[in-house]
Amino acid sequence: MSTDAPETAKPHRSGPVRVVVETAVLIVVAVVLALVVKTFFVQAFYIPSISMEPGLKINDRILVEKPSYWLHGQPRRGDVIVFADPGRWLDADADAPPTGAVGRVLAKVGLYPTGGHLVKRVIGVAGDTVHCCDSHGRIEVNGQPLDEDGFIARQEDCDGPMEQAEGTYGGGCRGWTAKVPAGRLFVMGDNRGDSADSSYHLCSPPELRRAKTNATLARRCQNAFVPVSLVVGKVVALVWPASHFRFLHRPATFDHVPNA
Repeated sequence: MSTDAPETAKPHRSGPVRVVVETAVLIVVAVVLALVVKTFFVQAFYIPSISMEPGLKINDRILVEKPSYWLHGQPRRGDVIVFADPGRWLDADADAPPTGAVGRVLAKVGLYPTGGHLVKRVIGVAGDTVHCCDSHGRIEVNGQPLDEDGFIARQEDCDGPMEQAEGTYGGGCRGWTAKVPAGRLFVMGDNRGDSADSSYHLCSPPELRRAKTNATLARRCQNAFVPVSLVVGKVVALVWPASHFRFLHRPATFDHVPNA
């Protein structure tokens, strides 16, 4: 006669409980992966205004990749970039986060287009001199005119910026020159007639002279240039609406710009 004790039955989860646990684990893993992808690789954004027409229209969904600017990588002339507001470039409505709990959660993990940022094209990098305009109405960078007809909105007189408010510098084709400081970028929208960009925020020559002895004014004048540290990444694709899907590339005209 055997004296072995009978085996104790091992507890096991019932079918419904097991499904719930496995689903919860999968959701947690998916959220963690989404956070990693958003933080280090790719993030979704939307176009908040008409400033990048005709290529990118209001409410278009875009993908921004980040690895290009890792380590020593820097934005290049011609890149379309997304960056955080360098200081009151956005109004309160454009800077507002997604409304609703679901939208806020999805934005956190990169599954919902993020607001509170700007989308512009890099025209000049640190050390560059940007001038508006040459005798043919073209923007010049380090003396090299840019052929922008293929990607900016059609202008009547020149490829310069929108007319500015009275008392500010530049606007239209009246002529202005900007030297890009170290660690910063000069950016413009492709819709030059409706883009409050670096050219819009430039200080006038008299203001620049006063800024040498006025720290508050100096900070405001610096605000025309976007700190590289605020750049989120480079726009690589227009993904929605699906009928407009395409990849974005640097225009060839920027390859001819000499270094500062």
